[in-house]
Amino acid sequence: MKINNETKVGALTALAITLLILGFNFLKGKSLFKTGNFIYAKVRETKGIMISNPVYVNGLQVGSVYELEETNKNIDTIIIAIKLTKEVNIPNNSLASIKDNPLGTASMDISMGNSKTYLKNHDTIYTFDNPGMIGNVTAKLTPVVDQVKFTLQTMDSVMRNLNSVFDINTKNNMQDVVGNVNRISASLVVSAAALQSLMNEQSGYLSKSMANLNSFTRNLAGNNDKINATMSNLEASTRNLSKADIDGTIGQLRTTVEKLNATVAKIDSKEGSVGRLLNDNQLYDNLANTTRSLNILMDDIRVNPKRYVSISIFGGKAKKQYLTSPLPVADTTAVTVK
Repeated sequence: MKINNETKVGALTALAITLLILGFNFLKGKSLFKTGNFIYAKVRETKGIMISNPVYVNGLQVGSVYELEETNKNIDTIIIAIKLTKEVNIPNNSLASIKDNPLGTASMDISMGNSKTYLKNHDTIYTFDNPGMIGNVTAKLTPVVDQVKFTLQTMDSVMRNLNSVFDINTKNNMQDVVGNVNRISASLVVSAAALQSLMNEQSGYLSKSMANLNSFTRNLAGNNDKINATMSNLEASTRNLSKADIDGTIGQLRTTVEKLNATVAKIDSKEGSVGRLLNDNQLYDNLANTTRSLNILMDDIRVNPKRYVSISIFGGKAKKQYLTSPLPVADTTAVTVK
């Protein structure tokens, strides 16, 4: 049987279209036959989720969105079929949410539960509404915007009342008050900067003082045993001091001082040997004269030694006269003994 060219072209065209459809679905993550493990999630809003968008568990992609299907014509509930590409055990109390990304592709995020029972093929996972980053920012900004609007309306009303009540002088005074408030605010800014510098963790004086205080307390804690021993010794010393006969000791000290005063009084008077020695001028003069005579004698012995020690076989020379006064220092050094 001979096949004409038209039939061949038609068959090749049909095969190419079939392969194109299969390849397109494969690139989108959807195969011709619905095989593999599937779980389903019911949501009220898709938030931009589309077929082949990734599904993550703890940041790891475990599957993708296989298809989206509405439950009724009101489209109040949408069923998302999730095809799992990895064999993971997902607890049946896990939660799935759609995570929108304004700068990229939306995705689904599964928060793992703690149940020991896991989802099976074609089971439905619980879902919750995740507002996402933009939703969180909008939810936080909405009350602030409303408050700002109310504040602006209140300020506008106040300013109108002020314009209707205050005269020119009062307005000028208010301007002066506002200028003073601005100067005070500038001073507060400078004070806050100084306080920040003081409390700076790296170079502030307060930080250094706290570091020194911590070091001091650490040293106290390290020397706690020594401090306890010192306090114990001090307590023992005070106990011994309290037991000592302080009155008797003071009485003895007073008696000793009285005796010492009596002795000093006797020395100061002319009674006794010590008193006469210290107070008798004649005794001092006698000692001075004796010292002077002794000096004359020593000088005479040194100048005229032969007068006192003489050894002569044939007779000696005539002796010189005795000294009657001490020799000057120059004369005593110049004399030569013959």
